[in-house]
Amino acid sequence: VQLQASGGGSVPVGGSLRLSCATSGFDFAAYNIGWFRQAPGKEREFVATISRSGGSPNYADSVKGRFAISRDNAKNTVYLQMNSLKPEDTAVYYCAGKGPTYIERAVATTVIEYDYWGQGTLVTVSS
Repeated sequence: VQLQASGGGSVPVGGSLRLSCATSGFDFAAYNIGWFRQAPGKEREFVATISRSGGSPNYADSVKGRFAISRDNAKNTVYLQMNSLKPEDTAVYYCAGKGPTYIERAVATTVIEYDYWGQGTLVTVSS
């Protein structure tokens, strides 16, 4: 099982980035996928999650209206479009898989609910 996050980098306040999470080794279309982030000295926190079919996205309040999660089941990849970035968005971003599931809702928002994790990608937003 592999989940590989990429697309991080350094951007100014107000900038945009698109993260990708490429996966392999499991039935991607049967898994909900989530994005989490961890800032230095802080616990890992929920950012967004999407159901196995791509519907029912769920976002943390801190990113609603700025971030958008999507997935391409043909490519076994999930994306996180991040706009209007703020310094407080600076963190290592991780993608994670939860499943297999037949539930068409993405409601898992805690670390312990996810089964597989990838290595993170660093996002730095500078003022």
